[in-house]
Amino acid sequence: MTSRELVKKTLKFDNPDRVPRHLWHLPWAKFNYPKELEEIQKRFPDDITSPPNCYNKISEDIYNFYEPEGASHQPGEATDEWGCTFLNFNKGTIGEVKNPPVKDWSQINNIKIPYDYLSIDVDKVNSFCKSTDKFVLAGLNGGNMPRPFEKLQFIRGSENLYIDLAEKPKELFDFLEKLHDFYKQMFEMWAKTDIDGLVFMDDWGSQNSLLISPKTWIEIFKPLYKDYVEIAHKYNKFVFMHSDGYILDIYPHLIEIGVDAINSQIFCMGVKNLEKYKGKISFWGEIDRQHLLPYGSLQDIENAVISIKNSLYYNGGVFAQCEFGPGAKPENVYKVFETWEKIMR
Repeated sequence: MTSRELVKKTLKFDNPDRVPRHLWHLPWAKFNYPKELEEIQKRFPDDITSPPNCYNKISEDIYNFYEPEGASHQPGEATDEWGCTFLNFNKGTIGEVKNPPVKDWSQINNIKIPYDYLSIDVDKVNSFCKSTDKFVLAGLNGGNMPRPFEKLQFIRGSENLYIDLAEKPKELFDFLEKLHDFYKQMFEMWAKTDIDGLVFMDDWGSQNSLLISPKTWIEIFKPLYKDYVEIAHKYNKFVFMHSDGYILDIYPHLIEIGVDAINSQIFCMGVKNLEKYKGKISFWGEIDRQHLLPYGSLQDIENAVISIKNSLYYNGGVFAQCEFGPGAKPENVYKVFETWEKIMR
């Protein structure tokens, strides 16, 4: 069974031969543990990959802005293609937008939506898909995926945006309509290629609740995500979503609109609290990166993996995924994949 077949069987709850693997490694891991990272990747190769830069008008510097060697992960200031300047003090982790370009809606013309992302070399994409037996997931590069809430945060600043969501000014919805149209065009462009799946993302949770009221989320953002899912499914592509924090309140809505797989902090919400959703959505990871990966023992890691298997596995529907990021012990990351391999024999 190829990796592509394995992932598809997992998403369809069709008894895959094993759990698919997908290691996320932040630049921090590459800078601090290059040999250990290489060993993990060699011993437990990923079943998911993403296309190279296939954009006709996007330079490598812009495309790699969010990547390990990209400007966003270097100390100092770096401005992305939207005009948002990130300030970073630590090599290997992404910075923050401290001076948003649209402090007042009268400044919205400062933002130029990068429509160059709507032109790709389709032949190059399709050739890459044909050349690999891995599941090809478009959007893993941070710059080219729909992320409407986070993009608004970068552009307006978090405090201004939360006020906007409470007061609902016309300018917010005028710009959001343009932003959403851009993202829909991007999603459809990719969906028409030979890729297997697409990603969208927004980090919606604090440590113990949503960042906004569920009512506001349902009113403003749920319809946007529904559009992305419908576009992907129209072309028979799978849809993956990433969202950090405590997002238990929106799980039923993500299932309702048809999201196929969700990457979320399941230990933040409690694995048992998610058990009722097994077989309805696939759990694209993860293992607790706040406490277990940096501070847990090898036995703690094994117990965590077993708890996911016991609570969330349903003829598939689970990925062996974790993030090798700041503070994570390489032996614990290794143990995640070793345990999945052992318990799924």
